[in-house]
Amino acid sequence: MSAVIVITSGKGGTGKTSLTSGVASCLAALGHPTLCIDMDVGLRNLDISLGVSDRALMDFTDVLEGRCSLERAAVEHPVIQGLHLLTAPVQLPRTPPSAEAIEGLLRQARERFSYILIDSPAGLGPGFQLAAWGADRAVVVSTNDSSALRDAQRTVSELSRRIDTIHLVMNRIQPKLLRKLHTTIDDAMDAAGLPLLGVVPEDPQVMLAANLGEPLILFSRKGAAPAYLNIAKRLTGQRVPLMKIR
Repeated sequence: MSAVIVITSGKGGTGKTSLTSGVASCLAALGHPTLCIDMDVGLRNLDISLGVSDRALMDFTDVLEGRCSLERAAVEHPVIQGLHLLTAPVQLPRTPPSAEAIEGLLRQARERFSYILIDSPAGLGPGFQLAAWGADRAVVVSTNDSSALRDAQRTVSELSRRIDTIHLVMNRIQPKLLRKLHTTIDDAMDAAGLPLLGVVPEDPQVMLAANLGEPLILFSRKGAAPAYLNIAKRLTGQRVPLMKIR
């Protein structure tokens, strides 16, 4: 049984793309064939985070318009077996893809992959609506600042119209900042109104790994890397204690 999961956020800068890359890498490493679809048209970065920029030559519009097959367009990672990327076009197409076309693409993907993770554009525009259209589940990524949590609430309100299962990931968490703000992760959960899927610490290795073109799990075993692995395990149904961030 395959699962299509849209990963989104109400605003930019929450680390949504890094989270998508990290969790997808872990799902594939756990033995689950996984496809990442970058739906951030014109602002794609998932290929950089996964380290496959030189391989991702065809994008999802090439598949939708029949220029190539999904098998050809979805490039496999050279090291992590079972991890694939279907990238976004570098510019907006003249005719935006329809919801029906995206559903058809996802039907093809479900036949081959156990997990399909969609990296959604930030915000609530047409790109977000399209990315969420065929998803079974959603993960809303937020940091602990008030504006991100408010935008997360708005995102949840939009997603809940068509998706029943929505989870929160608190990303880029800095314990010292939490203490200074006199707040907790529980407070953030209450503000967003969502069950918590995972907590990821602020980790400079995330940016370093992306700039070197390596998925984080091949680069580090500390910080965000085990947090991504825990989230991947929870998505597969495993019960994993929340990571303690000090």
